[in-house]
Amino acid sequence: MTNARKINGVLRRIPPWLVYLVGIVPAVWFFYLGLTGGLGVEPIKPLEHELGRFSLKLLIVVLAVTPLHKVTGISLIRFRRALGLVAFFYVVVHLLVWLFLDVQIWSQIWKDILKRPYITIGMVGFVLMLPLAATSNNLSVRRMSAVAWKRLHWLTYPAIVLGAVHFVMVQKVWEAEPLIYLAVIFGLLASRLKLRHKRSFVSTG
Repeated sequence: MTNARKINGVLRRIPPWLVYLVGIVPAVWFFYLGLTGGLGVEPIKPLEHELGRFSLKLLIVVLAVTPLHKVTGISLIRFRRALGLVAFFYVVVHLLVWLFLDVQIWSQIWKDILKRPYITIGMVGFVLMLPLAATSNNLSVRRMSAVAWKRLHWLTYPAIVLGAVHFVMVQKVWEAEPLIYLAVIFGLLASRLKLRHKRSFVSTG
């Protein structure tokens, strides 16, 4: 716990706005790679996948904040909102690359959403994230009440699961990396449910 206190002391000196600033850097790097040939001769699909993969990594970090605090004492809670919004930014850019650089034909977009299950699942996950991003501010917490706000933000869990399933399905073949992401997400969800059950047991015991 002594090391955790030292780490938390360092973390308290880091302003949350720095997460937004640093969070944009990988997106700039991915686009730079795409423009300079670092993503291959056909960079659109790799760019699309890198953006989506990075958004999922950030969502896993968001999901891990509470278990990390409970297990190690290290608190990233003050950065969780910023991490979630940066993750949403990457989801939006991932979607925009798909819309404007990949598909481009607007009449085809709706057909793809309806006919391709991995796109359908990805879009449902994106829709679930919209109210989360819109209410990730102090004003929304005050207007909704803390209880209602927390209940709404339970949508984080299905949104992350759908994002992971989308990642698994988009590969079209069984690959280790997407399955590892999915397993990590289910593991983190299980740990959160266990912690919640333990708190409920203590409060009623």
